[in-house]
Amino acid sequence: MYIKFFVYFCGMERQKIYEIALTLVPGIGDVNGKKLVAYCGGAEAVFCESRKSLMQIPGIGEQTVNSIVSQRTLLRAEREAVFIDKNDVKPLFYLDADYPKRLQHCHDSPMMLYYKGSADLNAPRSVGIVGTRNITDYGKGVIDKIVGELSSDNVLVVSGLAYGVDTMAHKSALKYNLATVGVLGHGLQIIYPADNYKLAHNMLARGGILTEFLNDTKPDRENFPKRNRIVAGMVDCLIVVESALKGGAMITAEIANSYDREVFAIPGRMGDIYSEGCNNLIKTNRADLMLSADDLRYIMRWDHDAKVTPRQMRLFRDFSEDEKKVIDVFGSDTTVHLDQIIVATELTPTKIASVLLSLEFDGIVTALPGKRYQICDVVK
Repeated sequence: MYIKFFVYFCGMERQKIYEIALTLVPGIGDVNGKKLVAYCGGAEAVFCESRKSLMQIPGIGEQTVNSIVSQRTLLRAEREAVFIDKNDVKPLFYLDADYPKRLQHCHDSPMMLYYKGSADLNAPRSVGIVGTRNITDYGKGVIDKIVGELSSDNVLVVSGLAYGVDTMAHKSALKYNLATVGVLGHGLQIIYPADNYKLAHNMLARGGILTEFLNDTKPDRENFPKRNRIVAGMVDCLIVVESALKGGAMITAEIANSYDREVFAIPGRMGDIYSEGCNNLIKTNRADLMLSADDLRYIMRWDHDAKVTPRQMRLFRDFSEDEKKVIDVFGSDTTVHLDQIIVATELTPTKIASVLLSLEFDGIVTALPGKRYQICDVVK
């Protein structure tokens, strides 16, 4: 079969070809694509399933089924695999261990990401910085100050590699030796804007560039809101530095709020067009006011993390069966999302809330922003 020859040629796993092909099925979308994988047991299994069985899956229409059965998308996936292999790109399916775990918990997260770089996309702490393309000297100074203050926290800085605030965020991260990832609204065959080509190249050594789009995708306008959801989903919190009342940064902030991420906004002077968005976020309680990195550390409880002293009672506590199920979810991770606990334990949300509250009272777990929980080291 041709696909076996191709896999040998490019060195890519057969499964990856099917995973890429699944994302290319017309009209399937990320939500229905994941539903198909869950019903069939994997991307390859989707393409091996019978038409009759596919038609019985809720939400999957006849046109989608016809596209899957025809297997035409496999040819395009093969061409993408050649580009991936030639350019040292890492394809990340949403079930892969290296896929950004924070983003994985978002219902509309991309099924597939294409990543080139060296940064850990699952760094312990991740901060997004967004804002206007028309950055002012004030905005530049704020970003340099905040990123410099965050250098001791060893955060991953995520932004969109656009002009203005994004560019300054990436440059400041490199200046202070922090990992930084740029999320693109196009394929990896180009860098847009072209003026940031050198910056993107420099980011590869201590960061990277990431996209959900195939290599021949142009930077079309409709791609950037999709890019914004990746920025919002990949981070623990989002900082809006300068923004008008409407624009990409405000869209990203809105998405971050919907993902239960903490949003911070830098206040600006009344009457400044690129302060209106930030001031409005604060006024409407959609963002915390931020004047320094200490404000972020306080809200995110990062300053608290370093000072926690384990209670001796934890060592002698007997755990119920339900408590053991919850603790087992953490595995080798220090922090997990509530959705992970719900899926892994199969307990009711009410029961999980009760168990987590009990564990929190005894100092075994700590509630963090964004529906996340952190387990004490002594338990692990």
